[in-house]
Amino acid sequence: MSVIRVGTRGSALAMAQTTAVANRIQAATNGEVEIIPITTHGDVSRESLSSLGGTGVFASALREALLNDECDVVVHSFKDLPTEEYPGLAIGATPKRADARDVLCARDGFTLATLPEGAKVGTGSPRRAAQLRAKRPDLEVVDIRGNVGTRLALVADEKLHAVVLAAAGLGRLGLLENMATDYLELSDWPTAPGQGALAIEVRQGKPDRLLTKALAVLNHATTQATVTAERHVLARLEAGCAAPIGATAVLDDGLLFLTATVYSPDGTRRITASHAATPESHSVADLQDAALDVAERAARELLAGGAAEIAPLTVTS
Repeated sequence: MSVIRVGTRGSALAMAQTTAVANRIQAATNGEVEIIPITTHGDVSRESLSSLGGTGVFASALREALLNDECDVVVHSFKDLPTEEYPGLAIGATPKRADARDVLCARDGFTLATLPEGAKVGTGSPRRAAQLRAKRPDLEVVDIRGNVGTRLALVADEKLHAVVLAAAGLGRLGLLENMATDYLELSDWPTAPGQGALAIEVRQGKPDRLLTKALAVLNHATTQATVTAERHVLARLEAGCAAPIGATAVLDDGLLFLTATVYSPDGTRRITASHAATPESHSVADLQDAALDVAERAARELLAGGAAEIAPLTVTS
């Protein structure tokens, strides 16, 4: 393989995070890397995310390009990737995670607590909408679409008082320090499973030697384990973006902790489950086993507590 072709969505954020990945691949292999922009239906449609079909709307075009040998790897935001396996493809690496928190980007320096009564706050995420309604039922939650720049412009143009965005995305665009007015802590405001993490997807089978080397350098075992735990909860409560689910996993002092919360869409009810597991070692295999174990227990508790009754969930095996 003389050139490693990296497929990506064409948005500013996708290009920024893919460029960072491409630079690491180039450094690891000392070879040539080419970025291949691919347009997805989710990038051109203005429909709400849930009506478009949820998480898969951004991933399918990239995956088809990979299967058609138009590129050698594709870079996804993990939170946009459906949990079910895609025939012919596999996750080759999970780079170290960025900040998993959400942030409020508000005019006049407002925080979530200080926004005026009736303030308009924009988000396209049912999970964020439910959390906003739970914390501040007096706010007007506005369903919005568009890239990061489009959303921030709604605040700058005073069409909205604030928007809620991912800290990781703003950070990758170099906007976090200037735009975030309130950091929403994970202990009180869990974010989407896999938020802040990237997925490097490849075709199944043994990769080329240079690509194998690059994937080994890119992979971060702790991130791989925590993302696996969060996403396995989502897989057991599968409903894509249409289900208001937050999950946070961390590896601390030899223990893998997971907390997952299911919200009712109107924010009036929520069910939370917290569990921990002790990996046999810090090997990739043992971390993955612990992640699946802790996620399975959390999912069972959520279902037993009535999660499927308060949110649009479809239980899978």
